[in-house]
Amino acid sequence: MYGFQHGDWMFGGWLMMLLIWLLPFLVLFVGLKYWLGRPDSPSAGKSALDILDQAYARREISREEYLQKRDDLRKK
Repeated sequence: MYGFQHGDWMFGGWLMMLLIWLLPFLVLFVGLKYWLGRPDSPSAGKSALDILDQAYARREISREEYLQKRDDLRKK
């Protein structure tokens, strides 16, 4: 009655169902991992001295202020 026409679906059906359930979770996991691990996020691992160096390079602070803050950070 059914023959071999449905044999391919029965063989690969479990694989398709696994992909249907696993793929959204995998996309969500990778997306969150990428979003939380961006280089511009606060948790990227920049030290206070790196941030201070960048502020001085952008000329946001003066040389005296840079040297004072650098010395304060190195004392800690």
